[in-house]
Amino acid sequence: MSSEEKSFDVEVRGGDGTWRVAILGPEGEVVSERACHDGAEARTYASTVRQHIFWLSAEKFREYYRIDGGSEG
Repeated sequence: MSSEEKSFDVEVRGGDGTWRVAILGPEGEVVSERACHDGAEARTYASTVRQHIFWLSAEKFREYYRIDGGSEG
């Protein structure tokens, strides 16, 4: 990945019974969010998303997670 290429990121958010995993777009905006049963599920899902960020092209990642491509193209 070049230093100019922007990528996705993922954050685990929550506690006290409310857990969510947010997928962040290249500008830091939330492009997808998923509720999870508990912290273990949230961490597992976030780990999977991180692997997909690394393994998949941005186009395939958007397709897999049903994220709009924005104004590109």
